[in-house]
Amino acid sequence: MKEDIRQCSTVAQPRNKIGGSHTTIIGGRHGKKLVQLISQHKEVKKIVPSVITVRGKSNPGGLIIGKVLRPDDRGNLRLLLSHGTSSQELRIVTTVGDVQNGERIMNELNQIITEHTN
Repeated sequence: MKEDIRQCSTVAQPRNKIGGSHTTIIGGRHGKKLVQLISQHKEVKKIVPSVITVRGKSNPGGLIIGKVLRPDDRGNLRLLLSHGTSSQELRIVTTVGDVQNGERIMNELNQIITEHTN
């Protein structure tokens, strides 16, 4: 029984994987759902939201688009969210330590996004 509890406590819930100086994610429920979907990947350690950028003065809203961008030297990724005229970059910290495995995770996450947005 104690072993089962210990195993459960080491698996981070998707909500616990989102952190940083702020947790605001563009796109409302759809944006948060997309980020939670990505956070469920077994090799995603943490997702850190970054600055929200607004381009021009148009009506907010529209389709939410997500794309995972190329890995850095340590295999960490970036998620680019676009919602109408707003965009946001989120850092995805992974458990892998190299570019090759980072590219593999990037392809897996982009496949997940494609399956759930179509």
